[in-house]
Order: sequence, then C-alpha cells, then structure tokens
Amino acid sequence: MKRLFLTILLLIITVASTACGSPADEELTPVIFLLDWVPNTNHAGIFVAQEKGYFEEAGLAVEIVQPGEVYPEAAVASGTADFGISFQEQVTLARAEDVPIVSIAAVIQHNTSGFASAADLNVTSPADFEGLRYGAWGSPFEDPTLEGLMDCAGADFNKLEIVNTGWADPLALIAEDQIDIAWIFYGWQGFQAKQQGIDLNVVMMEDYFDCIPDYYTPVVIASEDTIANRPKVVDAFMEALSRGYDFAIKNPDEAADILVDAVPELDAELVKASQNWLSEYYQAEASRWGEQKESVWQDYTDWMVENGVLANPISASDAFTNGFLP
Repeated sequence: MKRLFLTILLLIITVASTACGSPADEELTPVIFLLDWVPNTNHAGIFVAQEKGYFEEAGLAVEIVQPGEVYPEAAVASGTADFGISFQEQVTLARAEDVPIVSIAAVIQHNTSGFASAADLNVTSPADFEGLRYGAWGSPFEDPTLEGLMDCAGADFNKLEIVNTGWADPLALIAEDQIDIAWIFYGWQGFQAKQQGIDLNVVMMEDYFDCIPDYYTPVVIASEDTIANRPKVVDAFMEALSRGYDFAIKNPDEAADILVDAVPELDAELVKASQNWLSEYYQAEASRWGEQKESVWQDYTDWMVENGVLANPISASDAFTNGFLP
C-alpha cells in the first residue's frame, strides 16, 4: 500500500510539473547569429549571453556561426541568418543599394580603429604617411578615409602607395616589411602585436574625428522583415544580448575566461588584456549599452556622399533603431 501511495504521489507531482511547464521544457526559438570575423573580444558579450544561459532564459536557442563565403549583411537580408555583426560603413553601403538591413545596437560606442606602422618609422600623424605603403583589403571607403586624414594633416595622399593585400594578416605584413601601414582594430590587433613583440605606432581614428566623423564599428544587425514580423524574437534577443554585454563591462576578467572556454584556440593572455581595455568602450558615456545616435549616422553618410563613396545619402533614421534595447 505504501509503495502504491508513493507511486501515485510521484505521478501527481510529475503531471503537475508538466502542466505548469518550466523554461527547460518549453520549446526554444532557434536563432542563427552570424559573426563578422573569427571570435574576439568584440564578441565577448555574445558568448557571455550563451554561457550564462541568458539566451535560453529569453526563450531562444542561439547558434553562433563564424562567417564563410556569405557576408553577414547578405545572410541577414536574405534570412539565412537572423542576426549578424556588421559595421556602420557596411550597413550604409548596403542600404544605399536597397539591402534591407538595420542596425539594432552599437557594440562599441566609438571607433577604436587606427593606422598601425612599425615604431621605427616614427609615424605619429597622417602627415607622416607620405612615401609609405598602405596595405589595403579593397574597401571603397579606405582611400577616402586615408585621403581625408592626410588632407587634414596637410599631406599629399598621392604620395601614399596603395598595396592590395586582401585579408592577409596585417601584423605579419608589417613585421615582414611588405607594407608600412595597416588599418587595425586596436582593441584586438594592437594587443596581439604587443604579444608578438611587434613594436607599433598607431594613429588612432578617435584623434581625428574633426577630419573623419566618428562611426559605430561594429554593430548588430537584423533585417527589416525580422523587425517587422518577429519583433518579440528581436526583443528577446536584445534583452539577452544586452545582459551579456553588461556583464562583460562589469566583469572583464570573467568575460575573457568565458570567451576562451568557448573558443579554446584563442590565447588567454591576449583575450584578457584586450577585454580589460575594451570593456570601457562598450558603453562609454552612453546611458545604456547599444545606444545609437542619429547624428552619428547622419554625419557619416554625409561624409560618404561628400567623398564620393555614395552617390546619394541614405535616410539615417531608417538605418538604425534603439527600439529593442532594454
């Protein structure tokens, strides 16, 4: 009799638990999130959200995918990926060609890129670019950016040699004296150079915002279709992602450990140094992580038109939204 009672009680508890449901029992919405590059500290908040279960708590099963032959902009626009990592300049170019993608968060508040050169060249400003070799990957905004910086410093852009290097490692090219200048993300490649013993000078973009407007790089993107027809998924995704980046801002060492655990081929020392530096830039002076300003989008699209990158300006207000930030 006692055994029968226990069996009945267990059955009642099981049925009640099933009826009430639990987050683990609920069906999760599958989401594909396409990165822009190999995993690095720009992506730390993504991996934190995954490891800490923030995506799952939001009802999402997120698959983080590294880029292949299809770029994030095309993959997101076509629906192959639900969300992706891009850059303001790429989003602007895409929208100018009627590719329906929208930036839904700025990963970093300000441009942390710069132009790196071997320290023994003593390059301290764009005025020193004359007579040197720049390793270009083939973007339409490289030449105008370099020309704008050099003009601003009183230098002649025509005296800079452009060398097409594609996606070859810029640090290796500098170290091997194949190029003199490369455009790098300081928060990753700057620390990578220190680790490799490559002594660099870096002319940071943030020191020349009066010449080239600041812009968001990188950003998180979604398609207009996803925003219009799956707003609850976007809301849930951004709630979880914001939690991930908020954690990385407050806990850079633990965020670095999570990234290395998720991507063990990364060098732990490099990740930790990069993460501690970059964590202060994720939100900077903004009221919340991910916030974007229309003036930043407008100023950069105007600059692209003025410098021949775009034939006509895009609608800055349509290119981004803060509407899904928690």
